[in-house]
Amino acid sequence: MNQPQNSRLKLGVNTLLWTAHFDTAHLELFPAIAAHGFSAVEVARFDFTGFPAQAIRSAAAAHNLDVLLCSAFTGDLSLASEDASIRARSLAHLRAALAAAQAVGSSLVVGPFCTPVGGLPGRRRTPDEWQRVVDGLSEIAPEFAQAGVRLALEPLNRFETYFLNTTEDAVRLCQAIHSPAIGILFDTFHANIEEKDIPTALRLAGPHLFHVHTCENDRGAPGSGHIPWPAVLAELQALSYSGHCVIESFGFNIKEIAAAACIWRDLAPTPDDIAWRGAAYLKSLTI
Repeated sequence: MNQPQNSRLKLGVNTLLWTAHFDTAHLELFPAIAAHGFSAVEVARFDFTGFPAQAIRSAAAAHNLDVLLCSAFTGDLSLASEDASIRARSLAHLRAALAAAQAVGSSLVVGPFCTPVGGLPGRRRTPDEWQRVVDGLSEIAPEFAQAGVRLALEPLNRFETYFLNTTEDAVRLCQAIHSPAIGILFDTFHANIEEKDIPTALRLAGPHLFHVHTCENDRGAPGSGHIPWPAVLAELQALSYSGHCVIESFGFNIKEIAAAACIWRDLAPTPDDIAWRGAAYLKSLTI
């Protein structure tokens, strides 16, 4: 017997399934995204030169899709760096992301914004690095607050970053910055590696929880692995989480992200399959 659909669940999908450089050529994805029950598209860009914000905003509105903005620190961008010029470029990237979010109509900028994805120095972070990140995010926080855009920081697993791995540390970072504009992006893929219990970790995020990525343990379609989805959704309901749950995975042969995310094999027959099958599964759950 089919379970009744969960009409309260707001689903989004991240465009990294198809491209690491979303542009006008990818607007043709929007009708299918909307048709498969998504109410938001999370547009991913790692640079904002020539970002077609107005075209994205118009196309999304035509299909009743909210727009969210996802980015990351790549290359040598890092707020933890000893090099003041690198920290300045990292803040410039965040300012560019903020401007892009405003232009495209997103109330969120989400992603890992402490040190670069895949940056592994072979040691633990230092207190000085932690303080530099706190200082950098504290500097940018008022600009986000004034713009009415929130910045959701994503803890990553130990194989993608050495700096911020757990919800506990993410909460501590938010408390150190102490800004209503700075919060947490909780990703179930990373939590599956780093947390003892995913629902308990979600509960710990509490009022700092800004955004959720609903990702299977192997980054395949939600429902195809061992993430405890009913418990995850029940915890989100208990937290009165009203944001989107975004399916995020990485398409095949996207060179910009393959090494950092260690995607060496096909996770499903097609990238579409991860999104469409995952959405159907999550919406089938009752909470």
